[in-house]
Parts: sequence; structure tokens; C-alpha cells
Amino acid sequence: MTLSPVTTLRRATPDDVPAILELIHDLAVYEREPDAVKNTVPVLTEQLFGETPAIFAHVVEEDGDVMGFALWFLNYSTWEGTHGIYLEDLYVRPEARGRGYGKALLRELARTAVERGYARVEWSVLKWNEPSIGFYQSIGAQPMDEWDTFRLTGSNLALFGTSQ
Repeated sequence: MTLSPVTTLRRATPDDVPAILELIHDLAVYEREPDAVKNTVPVLTEQLFGETPAIFAHVVEEDGDVMGFALWFLNYSTWEGTHGIYLEDLYVRPEARGRGYGKALLRELARTAVERGYARVEWSVLKWNEPSIGFYQSIGAQPMDEWDTFRLTGSNLALFGTSQ
């Protein structure tokens, strides 16, 4: 998808991985977790472009520079009997915000879902992130008020995963 003569939305390539990882670090800073990213270029490259990739990414490129990305994977609805897209990360560099890049990335995921017969595109947003919440609501996305996200990680994951 071409946004303007100098801006392009496209699927990520292996050459984009360093820029995507840089944006992941920027997103972690924005989400107040600056030291949380453990991912590396080799790991992300393998996961996106290895023999059996389970994650996918699109980027917005402006004048040859990656200005934003969407990283996603498939989920599944047992009720609908079809896949959906789970958007893990959507991030646009602060200096590129307001140009429609985030909306274009989300529209591309919606187009992909419709084209493939998927039932939904969904994601999580931090409760304090009012700018993003307002943006998501402006495109017709609705919060799932009756659902809470649970996560099992670290020592609790290890303990539970190795217990009888």
C-alpha cells in the first residue's frame, strides 16, 4: 500500500529487523518499561522469517526509513470457528505521528482479516494510554469491558509448568 510518493506500507523484510527492534525498545520506553526488552536481532529475524514463522510484521517506510510497525500473530476463536489477528505491537515514531501511519497499519491488518475470512483483529492497550484509546475508539474499536487479561510469567510460570 502506498501512502504518498515517499511513504510505503509493506510487509517487513529481514533488512527491517534492526529498525523494528529499535521501535520495540522505543515502545518499551513509552510504556514505562525501558529495561524490559530481551529480544535481539537474530531472535526476531528467526521468529519473523525462519522456517516456520508464527509472527508477522508490516512497516511504514518514509524516505527509506522505517517510521512505524505492526507486529501480529494468529489467534483462534472456538466460537467463530476461525482465526483472528492479535496485534502484539503497534508503534509509530513520535515525529511521524499524525500522518495516518497507525491507521494505515491497522487498516492493513483489518484488510488482511477480511480477505482471509478471519473474525476479528484484537489487541491490548494500557489503561493509562488515553491517546491510543481515543485513537482506537475513533476507528470503531470497542473495549472488552467484561474481560481481564491474565498472564503467567517468570518463576510462577516455571513453578506451575514443572509441578505435578
